[in-house]
Amino acid sequence: MLKKLPFLLVALLVSLTGCDMFDSHPYDGQITGDTNINTKNISRIEEATAGKTTIKFAWMGDSQRYYDETEEFVKKINERTDLDFVIHGGDLTDFGATEEFMWMRDIMNGLKLPYVALIGNHDCLANGEEIFRTIYGEENFSFMAGNIKFVCLNTNALEFDYSHPIPDFNYLEQELNSQPQQQEKTIFAMHVRPYSEQFNNNVAWVFQDVIKRFPGLQFCVNAHDHRLQVDDLFNDGVIYYGSENMEKRSYLVFTVTPDNNYTYEVVRY
Repeated sequence: MLKKLPFLLVALLVSLTGCDMFDSHPYDGQITGDTNINTKNISRIEEATAGKTTIKFAWMGDSQRYYDETEEFVKKINERTDLDFVIHGGDLTDFGATEEFMWMRDIMNGLKLPYVALIGNHDCLANGEEIFRTIYGEENFSFMAGNIKFVCLNTNALEFDYSHPIPDFNYLEQELNSQPQQQEKTIFAMHVRPYSEQFNNNVAWVFQDVIKRFPGLQFCVNAHDHRLQVDDLFNDGVIYYGSENMEKRSYLVFTVTPDNNYTYEVVRY
C-alpha cells in the first residue's frame, strides 16, 4: 500500500490542478509579445530611405535551431553603421512551432536596424503559416527603399501540396500594375529559388518571364539551400544569390548604387 502512495498523490494533484501543471502545446498559436513586425518595420525602412539613391542591406536566412549564431549575427550587425536594413530569408523555425517563432523573433528584435522576414518552408509546417501571419504579416509583401521596390514572395509550393497558387501570379500582377512613381529598380526576395525541390517548377519559366517585366530588375536573393550560391539560372543575365545558413556564421551585404550597378560581399563572423 505504501508503494502506491506516490502514484495516488500525483493522481490527486492532477485532478486538482487539471492541465495547468503542463506546458502549453507547441502549436497552440498562443502568441505573446510583438506582432505585425513587417508592417511596422517597412514604415521605418521607407521613411529612413526616402530620397536615397544608394541602398545597402544585409541578407540572411535559415536561422532555425541556430539561436546562438543568430544572436551573434545581431550583435555584429549592431556594430555596423553603414546598413539601411536587414532581410531574413525565411526558415526562422524548424518545426513551425509557436515558441520557435517567438524565440527567434525576440532575438531578431534585438537589431537596431529595421528588418523584415520572409516565410520559409519549415515555417509553413503545422499551423506555422498562421503564426507567421500574426507575428510578421502577409506571406507576400513589398516595400520601397529609396527608388528600389523589394518584392518578397512565398515560393514554398511543396509545403502546400500545390493546393493554392505559389508563387502567386495574381499578386505579381498587382505589384506590376502598382508601381510607385519613384520606382526605378526592382529586387526579388524569396526563400526557395526556381529549380529547388520546393518550387513549383512547372511554372519556373513563366515566373522568370513575369519578374523580368518589372522595371530595372537588379537581381534575386534566396535562402533555403544553406550554401553560398551565385547563379544565372536562366542564362538571361538575372543572377540569383543564395545565402548560407546561420550555422555557418555568414551573411550577404548588397550595395545598390545610382549608376544602375550593385556590389555584393560575403561577410563571415
